[in-house]
Amino acid sequence: MKFSFIEKHRSLFSVKKMCQNLEVSVSGYYNWANRPESNRSIENKKILQGIIMIRKSKKKLSYGAPRLQEELENNGYKCSKKRVATVMKSAGIQARTKKKWKATTNSKHNYPVADNLVDQNFIAAKPNELWTSDITYIWTKEGWLYLCVILDVFHRKIIGWSMNKSMSQDLVISAFKQAYNRYKPTKGVVFHSDRGSQYAANKFKNLLLTVGFKQSMSRKGNCYDNAVTETFFKTLKTEHVYFENYKSRNEAISSIFEYIEVFYNRERRHSKLGYLSPENYEKMFLQKVA
Repeated sequence: MKFSFIEKHRSLFSVKKMCQNLEVSVSGYYNWANRPESNRSIENKKILQGIIMIRKSKKKLSYGAPRLQEELENNGYKCSKKRVATVMKSAGIQARTKKKWKATTNSKHNYPVADNLVDQNFIAAKPNELWTSDITYIWTKEGWLYLCVILDVFHRKIIGWSMNKSMSQDLVISAFKQAYNRYKPTKGVVFHSDRGSQYAANKFKNLLLTVGFKQSMSRKGNCYDNAVTETFFKTLKTEHVYFENYKSRNEAISSIFEYIEVFYNRERRHSKLGYLSPENYEKMFLQKVA
């Protein structure tokens, strides 16, 4: 009992000293300390629990306040992006990314190149109006894996992709055929890429001519001319690939397939699409024109 009495008075002395330093009354301090928790504080705790539940999905660890706010609203929470950001900051939560991505191109060849029909104007009024494509490198313990994607600018969906241990024309042709067979577009689609030899070679050019596509190519050394596809690769790598340690190419292929087809196309909220996923944005458009 004696120890308890001493500790109690030491605590009271500390409170009095603190109140003197802050120039507030002791009674005022205790009124503040004992008052009921505010409604806003209770709501913030609920928002935090909602954020924690969303972030249980590994792929959504990369979500910042804007995407989390959309997810929370979809789950019945009412909160602004600013409030979500405040709750995240108070809880020490940050979007998970790794920033070591670098764009790469291979345009050292003697093939003729197509004119730039896009000129950084990445806008499409409907699907199958403008497709873009590029190739990137992914490291595994077995060696490099090359990924080619075809992206529809209208809904930013990856509509075709191919992965292989060699960066040949067949890599691009395989991705293109997958996209073409999925959507079977009419003639006149603009197909935009960089000046890589895989796109400039006769085999691929003839394929585009056969199906009635218009080929477009970036200017030499200008990564902004293919910014939409470059942005997808940046997202793929900084949000996903750089957190993996692939033991084999097959492991990487399985992981990237899941990211593209399950998460990116169908779940990931895209800032350019009003925070809808590419799949949902496409469905919404098709319902409007039906």
